[in-house]
Amino acid sequence: MPLVSRLIASALCASLVLPVAAHAQSYPSRPIKLVVPFPPGGATDMLGRIMADKLAERLGQPVIVENKPGAGGTIGSLQVARAQADGHTLVLGVTGTHAISHSLYSKPAYDPVRDFAAISRLVTGSQVLVVNPAVPATSLATFIGHLRAHPGKLTYGSSGNGTALHLTGELFAMHTGTDMLHVAYKGTAELVTALLSGQIDAVFASPSNVVSYLDTGRLRFLATTGSGRDPKLASVPTMREAGLPDFEVLSWQGLFAPAGTPPAIVDRLHAATVAILSLPDVRDALTAHGFVASPMTPQAFQAFVSSEKDRWRAVVQRAGVRVD
Repeated sequence: MPLVSRLIASALCASLVLPVAAHAQSYPSRPIKLVVPFPPGGATDMLGRIMADKLAERLGQPVIVENKPGAGGTIGSLQVARAQADGHTLVLGVTGTHAISHSLYSKPAYDPVRDFAAISRLVTGSQVLVVNPAVPATSLATFIGHLRAHPGKLTYGSSGNGTALHLTGELFAMHTGTDMLHVAYKGTAELVTALLSGQIDAVFASPSNVVSYLDTGRLRFLATTGSGRDPKLASVPTMREAGLPDFEVLSWQGLFAPAGTPPAIVDRLHAATVAILSLPDVRDALTAHGFVASPMTPQAFQAFVSSEKDRWRAVVQRAGVRVD
C-alpha cells in the first residue's frame, strides 16, 4: 500500500477509535440511574442500594436507585433496554427478568441477550421453601404428602408471574407430581406479609426476606434449593438432604446496560463492580442476606445469560406457563 494510502487509512482508524476512548474517559458525565425493577424492601432492592452507594464512590457521580416494579420486573427492564446506550442508565437484572421472562410472552418486549450489554453477574443464592404454620407439615416429606392428598387445594405465592420464585414452584410441582395454586404479588414485602397472615400457604423465598422469622414460630422452614446448606439457615436441610434428589435451583442477580453501550464503558463498570464485590463490608452484607458474590467477565456473563434463557425456556414450556 502506498505511503499516502497508509496514512489516510491510519487517520480514518484513529478518527473512529478516539471518540470512543474520549467518551469512556469522560464517563460518567452526569448522575447514573440504576433501575431496580421491583418495589423497595426486597433482596434486589437491598443489593441495588449497596451497589449504587459503592459505584458512586468509585465513579465520582451520584448513582440514583429508581424502583420500577411491575410485570415480574419486565417493565423496569424494558425501560433500560430502550434507554440511551451511554452507561448512564443501568438495570439490576435477575433470573426472572433476564432468563425466564422472554419465554412467557408470545411477543416478548425485549430479548435479554440481544437488547442488553452484560456488565457482570453480582451474586448467586439459594431459595428456601417456607410454609405458614397452619399447614400440617413439619418436613418436606410430609408437605409433599399433604400436597398429594389435596391436589390443587394449597396455594403458593411469588413476587410476580414468571419470576424465578414462580417458576421454582412450577419446577417443584413437576418434580414431585403435585399441584399448587399460584398467587402473584407485586413484590417481596407484600408476598411475605401474605404468607405471615395465612392468605397463602407457602412460598419459595430468598433467605434474606424470611431469615428474621427463623425459630420464631411464625413461619416453618422446610428446605433450601442450593447444593449446600445456607450459612444463615444452617438448621434447614437442602432439598437433597430432605429427600428430593436432583432438585437444585440457584437464583442470580447481575448488572446490565442497554445494548450498544461502548465496550470501554462496560469494562469500566465491570472493573468497578468486581472491586466493590471484593470489599469486606460488602461481602459481609451479602452473606447476611444469603448471597454469595460471584462476578463474571462481561463475555462470560453474556454467555451465562444465554444458557439460562435456554434452561428456563424448557421449564416454561413443560409447565405451560404464559402471562399473556
